[in-house]
Amino acid sequence: MSTTLLPGLPGLPGPPGPATADLLATIVAATRRIVEVREQREPLSALAARAERREAPTERFRAALAGNGLQPVPVPRIIAECKRRSPSRGVLRPDYEPVAIATGYEKAGAAAISVVTEPTFFDGALEHLQAVGDAVGIPVLRKDFVVSEYQLLEARAAGADAVLLIVAALDPQALAALHARALALGLDVLVEVHSADELSVAIDAGARIIGANNRNLRTLEVDVSVSETLAARMPRGMVTVSESGLKDAADLIRLRQLGYGAFLIGERFMREEDPGAELKALLQCCFTTEDTKDTKVKT
Repeated sequence: MSTTLLPGLPGLPGPPGPATADLLATIVAATRRIVEVREQREPLSALAARAERREAPTERFRAALAGNGLQPVPVPRIIAECKRRSPSRGVLRPDYEPVAIATGYEKAGAAAISVVTEPTFFDGALEHLQAVGDAVGIPVLRKDFVVSEYQLLEARAAGADAVLLIVAALDPQALAALHARALALGLDVLVEVHSADELSVAIDAGARIIGANNRNLRTLEVDVSVSETLAARMPRGMVTVSESGLKDAADLIRLRQLGYGAFLIGERFMREEDPGAELKALLQCCFTTEDTKDTKVKT
């Protein structure tokens, strides 16, 4: 398989074709190389000093998903995502303007914004994260394949409220260490799982927010039954998120009934001309459907 080298990152291959056997392993390997290059440009100590100058978040992300955030938001609570491309769909939005998209989401009633910062496979950038964080008043999640403390400091320095940690990308010891370090930096952590075994690892690591990803990151296959299966295994009081493959209000309402309080949605919005309007329409459809059900029960 031929590869292309990314500009400015010597020796780092570009996105592979669809025949990649284990996409997650490929992305993680690329991420480690990216972090090495960045650390050569800005040492850990310098980044830590820059991160320290940023005001520490105060669990805004978790509060927003739990329903006790600073701003009232419609239920279900949506983490609306900004990303230019994905390995499964290719370029989603050639005219990608993350700030415009994020402000549209905020006006439409999003509980939080997810900004994909992975550059090789998703065309993301830390600059997108910082620009969005400066433009909106709701919490912002750094969505990336975090494998090192350096990336946590980058997130803090860029103004993120939370980071994503993927159980499948880390061994249990690394997951627990990064989770603890993120909390120490004032960052909330969305811990992502795809199976019952990974859920157990997340709980052991001290997760406070758990996302059930319906997409298998190794094969890119999507199966919403992942969230359905894991719902009964979620600890009482856990803030829970269903991620990927959510198509309509019926999906959200069904998963809410199983206990999920929040939902991360990206591609569905990004393929639309006006992502914020699509979010607003989805939330309105949820309200309309639930109001209809309530009326039928009362009668």
